[in-house]
Amino acid sequence: MSTVDWSEGIRTSLDDLPAVVATYLDAHRQHDVATAISTFTADAAVTDEGHTYRGREEIGTWLGRAASQYTFTTDFTGATTIGAAHVDVVAHLEGDFPGRVADLHFRFLLEGTSISRLVIEP
Repeated sequence: MSTVDWSEGIRTSLDDLPAVVATYLDAHRQHDVATAISTFTADAAVTDEGHTYRGREEIGTWLGRAASQYTFTTDFTGATTIGAAHVDVVAHLEGDFPGRVADLHFRFLLEGTSISRLVIEP
């Protein structure tokens, strides 16, 4: 996904995000691990803080750890889409994690109606 030129994308509102992305973001915000996992393909990969988690089992462990380790709020600040497969959501997080404040990109690669790849980075 690093080869995607996000400057070529179309600004997208929260209401116009693909349903699977909206479902994941809502589940992530509510710490609903089961719903969040259901949005991924069986062989999906997530990269966060330099670590890559592959498959629903590893992704579920990562989600569960993140949900229990820190308390935080997430606010949507914008999104960009490129075609039907690439979505970049920018979120502002505040909480008790190191640094206490972060603006992060959630960069999704979609395969049909599921997420096949997610990269979370500043």
